[in-house]
Amino acid sequence: MHVTLRQLKVFQAVARHLNYSKAAEVLFLTQPAVSMQIKQLEDNCGMPLFEQIGKRIYLTDAGKEFEHYCRIINAQLDELDTVFEELKGVERGHLHLSVASTANPFCTHLLAEFRKRVPHLTVSLDVTNRKGLIRQLEYNETELVVMGQPPDGLDVDAEPFMENPLVVIAPPDHRLARERSIPLERLQDEPFVVREQSSGTRISMERFFDDAGIRLQASIEMRSNEALQQAVQAGLGLGIVSRHTLELELETHRLVILDVERFPIMRQWYLVHRTGKYLTPIARAFREFMLNEANKLWKLPA
Repeated sequence: MHVTLRQLKVFQAVARHLNYSKAAEVLFLTQPAVSMQIKQLEDNCGMPLFEQIGKRIYLTDAGKEFEHYCRIINAQLDELDTVFEELKGVERGHLHLSVASTANPFCTHLLAEFRKRVPHLTVSLDVTNRKGLIRQLEYNETELVVMGQPPDGLDVDAEPFMENPLVVIAPPDHRLARERSIPLERLQDEPFVVREQSSGTRISMERFFDDAGIRLQASIEMRSNEALQQAVQAGLGLGIVSRHTLELELETHRLVILDVERFPIMRQWYLVHRTGKYLTPIARAFREFMLNEANKLWKLPA
C-alpha cells in the first residue's frame, strides 16, 4: 500500500473534525483538494475509510484502524524530531507549550524569564480553553500543558506548581463592594456571569456551591475569561475568576474583589503531560523551571 505523509495529514484532519470543510480550513486547502486526497487514499487502501449517513460523515471500521496506525506513525516522527532536538542540548531547541486562557497572563511572563536563560529558544504557544487542552493531550499534540484541573480519564502526569485562588469580582459601584465578610447566602440573590460548562473554573465553582448548599443564578455564559470580566464590568452580574487574571483590572479600578466568607476557593495550577511521553531536554528544563521558580518570579496582584 502506497501512502504519502501528506495523505496521512489530510486523513487525520478529516478524522478529527469529521467534516471536509473544517479539515480544509485547518490545512489551508480547498475542500476539493481534501476530498481528492481522501479518494486517492481509499483507492490505495482498497476500501472506504469514511461513510456518509445523512449530512454527517463517520469513520468506517477500516478508518478507525487506519487512524490508530496514523497516531503510531506520527508518534515515531515526533520522536525523530525529539532526537534531533536533544542533540542540540538545552542551549537551543523548540518548546511545544499549551496553556489555559486564564493562565496566559502569568505563563507569558514566566516564559519570557525562561527565555532569558535559553536565548536561542523557539516556542509554539497555544492559548486555549480546557476542552482544547484535553483534546491536545488526548491526541499527543503538545509537550506540556498548564491548566487548573487535570483531566479525568486520561493517562497523564500532573504536578502542582502554584496556587490558583478563585475570587468573586464585581464592578466598583456594586452594592456589595464595600461590605465585609459577605455571607455566602447573599450571593443567591445576585445574577452571575459564568464560564462554559467544560471550564475548570466553572467545575470548581459549581462543586464549591453544591457542597455549601447554595444555588447561584447563572444568567450569562461566556467562553473566555476576558469576555466574562468585561460583562462584569458592564454590570451584567458578579463573576468568579482566578485572581491571577486581575492585575490590570485591579490596577485600573475596573473591578473589585468582594470580601465573601469562605473565599477564595483555593485551587492549584498544574503542569501536565501524557504519562510516558518523552520530554526533550528543553521541555525538561522548562518543567524544572516552573516547578522550582514560578512562585518566586510571579506574585499575585494585590
